[in-house]
Amino acid sequence: MSEATERAVLSGALHRSPGSESEPTHTELLSTERKVRLGFAFALACLAVIGVVSYLSVVRLKQNAAWVEHTHQVLGSLELLLAAATDSETAERGYVITGDEDYLEPYRQAAAVIDSQMRHLRELTADNRAQQLRLDSVTALVTERLAILRAVIDLRKDQGFAAARGEILTGKGKQFHDRIRRLIGQMEDTETSLLKEREQRTKQSSALAQAVIFGGGFLACGLVSLALWAIRRDFAGRARADRALRDAKDQLELRVRERTAELEKAGEKLQAQLARLHLLHQITRAIGERQDIQSIFQVVIRTLEEHLPVDFCCICLYDPAENCVIVTSVGSHSEALAMELAMTARARIEIDQNGLSQCVQGRLVYEPDITQVPFPFAQRLARGALTSMVAAPLLVESKVFGVLIAARRQAHSFSSGECEFLRQASEHVALAAHQAQLYSALQQAYDDLRQTQKAVMQQERLLALGQMASGIAHDINNAISPVSLYTESLLEKEPGLSPGARSQLETIQRAIDDVAQTVARMREFYRQREPQMTLLPVDMNRLVQQVVDLTRARWSDMAQQRGIAIETRTELAPELPSVMGADNEIREALTNLIFNAVDAMPNGGPLILRTRVAQEQGVPSQESPVRRFVRVEVIDAGIGMDEDTRRRCLEPFFTTKGERGTGLGLAMVYGTMQRHSADFEIESALGKGTTVRLSFAIPTTPAVGAAAPATASAVPPLRILIVDDDPLVLKSLRDTLEADGHGVTTADGGRAGIDAFLAAKAQGNPFPVVITDLGMPYVDGRKVSNAIKTAAPQTILLLLTGWGQRLVADGDVPPHVDRVLSKPPKLRELREALARCWDAQAS
Repeated sequence: MSEATERAVLSGALHRSPGSESEPTHTELLSTERKVRLGFAFALACLAVIGVVSYLSVVRLKQNAAWVEHTHQVLGSLELLLAAATDSETAERGYVITGDEDYLEPYRQAAAVIDSQMRHLRELTADNRAQQLRLDSVTALVTERLAILRAVIDLRKDQGFAAARGEILTGKGKQFHDRIRRLIGQMEDTETSLLKEREQRTKQSSALAQAVIFGGGFLACGLVSLALWAIRRDFAGRARADRALRDAKDQLELRVRERTAELEKAGEKLQAQLARLHLLHQITRAIGERQDIQSIFQVVIRTLEEHLPVDFCCICLYDPAENCVIVTSVGSHSEALAMELAMTARARIEIDQNGLSQCVQGRLVYEPDITQVPFPFAQRLARGALTSMVAAPLLVESKVFGVLIAARRQAHSFSSGECEFLRQASEHVALAAHQAQLYSALQQAYDDLRQTQKAVMQQERLLALGQMASGIAHDINNAISPVSLYTESLLEKEPGLSPGARSQLETIQRAIDDVAQTVARMREFYRQREPQMTLLPVDMNRLVQQVVDLTRARWSDMAQQRGIAIETRTELAPELPSVMGADNEIREALTNLIFNAVDAMPNGGPLILRTRVAQEQGVPSQESPVRRFVRVEVIDAGIGMDEDTRRRCLEPFFTTKGERGTGLGLAMVYGTMQRHSADFEIESALGKGTTVRLSFAIPTTPAVGAAAPATASAVPPLRILIVDDDPLVLKSLRDTLEADGHGVTTADGGRAGIDAFLAAKAQGNPFPVVITDLGMPYVDGRKVSNAIKTAAPQTILLLLTGWGQRLVADGDVPPHVDRVLSKPPKLRELREALARCWDAQAS
């Protein structure tokens, strides 16, 4: 109702009808009307004052908010300035270490960023003399720091790594960087203090506005009530005017309440925005203090769970090669739900099947009600009583490397402001994680370089490498197990194979055996030969021909792809005596020598493998007869080696191939020769090629092979349960055992294996034999063997594992296992184990 309408209603209420019994005099009417007018005029004046004061309070509130935003801009520019200075130093370190010009691009970009941020900071702090002075100092230090970085880069270009490294180790650059960091820290502390002061003023302005609005409203209501009381006193009998006045009062109060509600809502929106800005600043500072990517992810997730808040939160890394995301970090409050949803650390989520393709393309995805989304991932979250979800991409340099997932139990519970906040938070997290990865990579490169320098002087480093390599033995043996089983089965059960196909399968079988032996021997490849090492007669001519066939792809096909021709020929001595050795180790040594020879001939040329019988120089006697050798020579026509390279070529980690080489090839060959008590010679000169000679002693007594193991009795067809988490291993074992007449049931994991065994036992038809893998997630082979032997002690239990030899050697065989077999399994060993365990049980 407008003011004119209110006045008309009130005016009409003041005039009685002519027939009224107690009609007031004209003077009384004028007096009453004057009172009413004065009262409403005063009330309107109060409302005008309230409006003016409210407007001024809102203006002051906006000004304070603008100063808060100004302070955030200064803090953001300071962080960008420090990050650019750090990037320039990181680029300089990367270039000094690698010599790669690509590492200088961040240095050049950092210089431009520093210049722009300096100008921006000078504009932002123009009203603060103290900050201007600090900025002058920062400018001088950054300029001088960039000059030092430029000098180190020039040293690296002109004088090489050692000169640049010496300049870095003076510590001058670190001192300047620390002084820059301290000055920027002082400026950030000053701006943070200003931010707190300005936020306090903003809160005071908001509180004042609310107090004026509420106080003025109550004052206006009081004045209106007073006017109504006066009118009621003067017009006690005029009900119509009283009703009109009450209507005017109700409408006025309604407008005041509506206006008050609007102002309160605006204040709440502003407070929420300020709270999110503060939370974003808090996250930025927290992750800026960390260099570990997992620590960054955890602090972000914990902050979102506590302060946003959300019911479930995790961060996944994107694997474009596998087209999936892998859960990396889960919030502490979300761990129970993560177990229920099967989204614990390292869980895989396929992209195409779960509607995350838009997110990995760089777009934020918000699903207000995921119960209506048909994708499996959304349905998985819905099973955990989660209803709304936001997926924000972690984007760096236009590339998505991860996804931040936040979900709540209530549908439509993420506001647009919260979605925008999560997008901004993901940008900060992505930048910090990228910086942490760069720092980690640089630190790792530095650590590797330092460890390598130490390892050159210590042969024990090779043992550590062997121990490290043994950690992947399980995966490698799992991968080659199906190939081994199927190859052995084909050779045994397919008599109609052509000679060429049988020869190729035998080559595959030898290569598989070599891989298995290499994996088992990696941690001991530089030790002296141990007493238990088995030596068998080796036909060196046959071994050389096998190596030529195995390496044909390297010296023939791959060489032809590069447009070069390598002519490989063998010169094998007839009737060459056998020597005692491990054929797989010698085969591996010869393979390494051929690979080195191919690498040494970038323009192609002849490669000769020669065998012959040689004898040591000297006059024989009865006490010391002349020793005879089988000598194998690998001769190339390559670039050769100078004297310094030839002297150092057997050192571990020494290589002339750059990033393509490990520096372990010749060291492994040398270790093999030591274990065989054989001689190792290298003859080489620049431009004249290289000749490597391996000399194996011919035994004085004829070499005989190992005695064949006693055969076990035949095994009747059995019901066998196979437990393994690798589907290819399951299938290959099932196929080979079923071919022997056994009935086979498979279980893809420890829990499934226990359930299948107990179910069969409950039905009165238990499995007499169980073959289980050792390394499986959640429920491993030890737990499977314990559960099965507890339920049925008479069950034959075979443990199949890539760590079989190590378990036996270390005495770590689980107590409930009847026999341990190594991967890749051999049919003969598997049949023998079944037979011996069956005979032992029968007896």
